[in-house]
Amino acid sequence: MKKNRNIQLFLLLICFAVTPVYAMDGGVENLKQTSKAFASVARSVSPSVVFIQVESAATGSTNTPFSSPFGNRLPFGDDLFKRFFGDDFTGIPRRPRFDAPQRERQIIGHGSGFVFAAKSDFKSDKTYILTNNHVVADANRILVKFQDGREYVATITGRDPQSDIAVIEIKAEGRPALALADSSKAEVGEWVIAIGNPFGLSNTLTVGVISAKGRTSLGISDYEDFIQTDAAINPGNSGGPLVDLNGEVVGINTAIFSRSGGYMGVGFAIPINLGKVIAHQLIEKGEVTRGYLGIAIQPLTAELAESFGIDPGQGILVAEVTKNSPADKAGLRQGDVIVSYDGEPVIDVGSFRNRVSLTPPGSREHLTVLRDGEKSDLTITIGKLFMDSQVAQGSAQGAENIGLTVQNLTPQLAEQFDVKPGEGVVITKVQAGSIAASAGIEIGSVILQVNRKTVNSVSEFKRAVKENSGKKRALLLIRKDNVQRYVALSW
Repeated sequence: MKKNRNIQLFLLLICFAVTPVYAMDGGVENLKQTSKAFASVARSVSPSVVFIQVESAATGSTNTPFSSPFGNRLPFGDDLFKRFFGDDFTGIPRRPRFDAPQRERQIIGHGSGFVFAAKSDFKSDKTYILTNNHVVADANRILVKFQDGREYVATITGRDPQSDIAVIEIKAEGRPALALADSSKAEVGEWVIAIGNPFGLSNTLTVGVISAKGRTSLGISDYEDFIQTDAAINPGNSGGPLVDLNGEVVGINTAIFSRSGGYMGVGFAIPINLGKVIAHQLIEKGEVTRGYLGIAIQPLTAELAESFGIDPGQGILVAEVTKNSPADKAGLRQGDVIVSYDGEPVIDVGSFRNRVSLTPPGSREHLTVLRDGEKSDLTITIGKLFMDSQVAQGSAQGAENIGLTVQNLTPQLAEQFDVKPGEGVVITKVQAGSIAASAGIEIGSVILQVNRKTVNSVSEFKRAVKENSGKKRALLLIRKDNVQRYVALSW
């Protein structure tokens, strides 16, 4: 009996001793399989990814030892370099040479792109390549090179600076187009692969995950809904694809956040769902048509939500309604809180703005708004957005002390601060460290309302603030640079 127990104990010890080896082998095998998956994606995707070389002209004096190798003008402008090198980038110092002859030089820029679609008929064969607008915006000549070494001169099909998307085309057939994923279904934490030409190094592959979705208000483009990734993206990656493990495109690599000019783990890609809608319009019409409501909107902060007597996180706030706009005709009012659009919840300013812009003009859509604590359903006919009718958006912040000095808006003050006379009171002083200063209120702003009541004189302003002093908060409607926004102050 004792002998049997010893045998059983010996067998158990052998099992425990061998288990870590099997576990180790299993882990290595999993890593090998993951590695093979990346390699498989690279093989299938790389033939459709292109290196884009852009030539643009600049006129200036000949180079000096202190001048930029790009002349007096950087490729695509300083803004692009700030996009990669951070807000501290102020340009490359140059020493002027007033006696030097002015001549035209060629500036060479590089970027990436990928085959998006093809069109073949009895007249011609075309291959369409999707990239960023900032890659080809100032191009005089565009050269496209594939992995197999074939080169083509490309022409611009259409550009959309507002979304930073462009489509270029080449006369070629048989170039495989990449499959497109549904970027709305991509999840944070999923593996993604960036393929492009960073620093001119063609066919470079980097791997990471989706770090976040729905990034807006970054100041990269007018219409933002970025996918954030930690896959290494560097200058030259712009316009290349961000793909999933199925080899399908989820985004267009566009920008990085960097203080050093190199990779810092934060990159941004335009979701392909947005990209393909823009690209199809550029191919079919050569331009993008956007929907228009005619409202200025801003986030509904906790302070603003409290001022309006609703729960935070419920939609966005209408700060202004343009007269005779589609919103005005539908009955939308200043102070309404939009909680749903076309049956879908409204979460933030950026995504709502994108959804409206992608709605075809003439469409009838349904809005649900909160007005004085009650829900109202409105039907609105979407208008067409023109460049002079951009939807404005603002932001509001809370703080600790009021600290405002206001004056009646005389014709002289109206002229001094370039505002309309007879409407509101003008702010002539903002006390440092006050709630107004912390909320971003500036001298020259005009206060139109206090707690939803119109104020056109200093006495009306003081009375309106005093009426609500017991609650120690005030809701201001402010106009600055022809843009209106609500600001909630509490003390």
